[in-house]
Amino acid sequence: MRVRSLTLAAASAALLAPTTLSTALPVPPPPPQGSTARRDADVSAADLLSKVRECSAVSQGRYRTDRGMRATVPVCGERGAVFWKADMDIDCDGRPTGHCNRRTDPFFTAATAYRQSDGRYLNAERLPYIVVPAPSPIWNHRDHGIRGGSLAAVVYRDRVLYAVVGDVGPDDMIGEASYATAKLLGIPADPHAGGTAHGVTYIVFKEKPVRPIENRTAAVTAGERLAREFVRGAKALPGGEVVRGGRVVHGERSVHDD
Repeated sequence: MRVRSLTLAAASAALLAPTTLSTALPVPPPPPQGSTARRDADVSAADLLSKVRECSAVSQGRYRTDRGMRATVPVCGERGAVFWKADMDIDCDGRPTGHCNRRTDPFFTAATAYRQSDGRYLNAERLPYIVVPAPSPIWNHRDHGIRGGSLAAVVYRDRVLYAVVGDVGPDDMIGEASYATAKLLGIPADPHAGGTAHGVTYIVFKEKPVRPIENRTAAVTAGERLAREFVRGAKALPGGEVVRGGRVVHGERSVHDD
């Protein structure tokens, strides 16, 4: 069962700082029903999974996938990325929508750890995003160049979906993503009873944030490039770059970075 992500008042105060807001780009509409995540990718699920068969742990311990479960999931490191293999619980937090609200989700909170470019919280029903654990002695995602908007390839069965880091969860659990992520991967997306107990691989690319965070087109374009580099073992590009509108911008730091 999903537990409340760290987007309540106390967590929000720690994670969300006042910002100077930029003009929002329109969020692209979700793909028509029947579309599959595989259409996002020119790198196959098998290609990506072949790169993450072995784990060189970068976490100092392991995570639970659900409350009450044993801690069995390490965060692993690969050149230019970190990854973990876990379940998928459904995060419906953020702006209330038809499928994500207090009526449909008993743990719903109208906030996410990161905001889009107009200052509003993310839309879990429309934006594919994943949740990372809050920094702890187990692992601190910030130490590995992971922050709001960082690009991720999410693999489930034969499907690949490019998403962004959009929320922060409990510091001892891992394996959660937005309603839109689950829907596009063919995973039941109901926030109360959906998700899957196993079989999801999360690959997060270091120092590769998408700006603005809600730009789905930029995420897919950059995700395809990074996935190709990852599979081919290409040397990682220099750090400090931002993917803006599908282009890499060096030496830029967004006002929304954590």
